[in-house]
Amino acid sequence: MIEAHDLTKRYGAKTAVDHVSFTVEPGTVTGFLGPNGAGKSTTMRMIVGLDRPTTGSVTVNGRPYARHASPLAEVGILLDAKAVHGGRTARSHLRTMAATHGIPTKRVDEVIEMTGLSGVARKRVGGFSLGMGQRLGIASAMLGDPKTLILDEPVNGLDPEGVQWVRRLVKYLAGEGRTVFLSSHLMSEMALTADRLLVIGRGRIITSGPVQDVIDSVSRTGVRVRSPRAGELAELLLGRGATVERGDDGVLDVHGTTAEQVGETAAEHGIALHELTPQRASLEDAYMTLTQDDVEYRSETAEVGAAGAGEAPAR
Repeated sequence: MIEAHDLTKRYGAKTAVDHVSFTVEPGTVTGFLGPNGAGKSTTMRMIVGLDRPTTGSVTVNGRPYARHASPLAEVGILLDAKAVHGGRTARSHLRTMAATHGIPTKRVDEVIEMTGLSGVARKRVGGFSLGMGQRLGIASAMLGDPKTLILDEPVNGLDPEGVQWVRRLVKYLAGEGRTVFLSSHLMSEMALTADRLLVIGRGRIITSGPVQDVIDSVSRTGVRVRSPRAGELAELLLGRGATVERGDDGVLDVHGTTAEQVGETAAEHGIALHELTPQRASLEDAYMTLTQDDVEYRSETAEVGAAGAGEAPAR
């Protein structure tokens, strides 16, 4: 479990994290979302003692990270996959970590196999692709068989098979009762992977909760209907308290009712339907709505959210 209480971090006049409190429960995958510059990385660094809070506190499994006698057995961390000496092999890097933390050598072989690094374990890390570097970072995080995992952009650089592997891994670990806290800019992947979300903007928590609850809190669900008698159907639905937006070619966008109720209304009056589709917003839609006022770095040539353009590297 991760517990933050009134967590604040200031760098001079700039407040990177502003009186943040949250709990990340065991047995769930919690996604950490926010625009660049929102305070995600700073928060993660404070959790594992790399940055000292200006005020407030944060504990992992009941203690500040620095007070754990065997930190790798408590918390597995992936914050910067490139923070490895490029002249070492993957196996050498992991063996060194194991030796300095009293972890058996056989565990090195287990995480190498687990992360798909067997074929490159004796190659120098400096020649690794971005995806292989990420796999090594995850192997390092898993080395102590930790109760809690903190992963910053774990699928960065991975191919589709690697992305699916990370998804299965974190779900499996959460299913074992571990705490999994991860960030990602891939909304579609986060929607598939996370059980709960924590959304931060300009250093403050915007919202938190189960994924679908976060989506539903800012997005209307609806039904798209297409019928040759769209006008008649629209009047019937309006009479039953729904709101209806009329489009071209007999298309109606209906809110305030369900697809089942629309279908039953049409059937009662003998109205043929050529389409009846429930409409639900995506996590990306909800995220853009939630963070639209909290994006610090904007593109000058595109709408907010255009990947990469005009963004600063600070997070």
